[in-house]
Amino acid sequence: AILNALTALLSMAIIGSGIWLATRSSSISDCARSLQWPLIILGGLLLAVSLMGLLGAMSRSTCLLCLYSAVMLLLLLLVFCFTVFAFVVTYKDGAGDAIASKGFKEAHLGSYFSWLQTQVSRESVWSKIRACVADSHVCRDVAAADKYSAVSAFTLGEPAGRVSSIQSGCCKPPPDCGFGFVSGSGSGFTYNMPIARPTTTRSYDTDCALWSNDRSELCYSCGSCKAGVLEHVRKDWRKVSIVNVVFLAFLVAVYTVSCCAIRSVRRDKRYGYV
Repeated sequence: AILNALTALLSMAIIGSGIWLATRSSSISDCARSLQWPLIILGGLLLAVSLMGLLGAMSRSTCLLCLYSAVMLLLLLLVFCFTVFAFVVTYKDGAGDAIASKGFKEAHLGSYFSWLQTQVSRESVWSKIRACVADSHVCRDVAAADKYSAVSAFTLGEPAGRVSSIQSGCCKPPPDCGFGFVSGSGSGFTYNMPIARPTTTRSYDTDCALWSNDRSELCYSCGSCKAGVLEHVRKDWRKVSIVNVVFLAFLVAVYTVSCCAIRSVRRDKRYGYV
């Protein structure tokens, strides 16, 4: 009962967050707006499950407790499957070659799990991710921040600060393109694009033709940008997977308690205690 009461309070907080995002939909980014319905739905499901367990525990109803245990078992299996899936698809590390003496690595799209590559290659998926990357102003931030020297971080090879995989893949053309660095400002970077562009067999060099000095374009359509996003996702999913292992242990404990509660209620009813 105590566990489910706490879960109910947590679910209300989640629902409140989703409602807050919905009421502020005109003043927040598309990235944040896309979270409102998943938050509301997740909060609603948690609230329904917690109320079911709470009522079952307080009323000592065998039917409610059995239904609650079944839902918990299903949730446990879903979390387990997702955790295994996350570990499998993030096994490959696509952050490949370290650029000599610089503070970043070049991520290669072809080095990631095929399912992840397929997802970012779908235009309907990538258009939303691209909008979120552009809206987050990561390129503007890396150009404007004092700890990142635009010239040293991207050109001279002096690691003035750590550059993220998204900044490396989306904010500049691949090094093999041979573009000349011109300037860096609060709005982004400018490169001098040579007339004769180098041709190599490396897949990410096709990004040379996609680079644009336009601040709304940059390398957002490049394979290197997609690879940078996947590297960011891979690291986040790894962290989520570790948290899920702890969450699985918690679910197993709660499921065990619910089974003990069912057995206790059945025993009490058998002997006429309730």
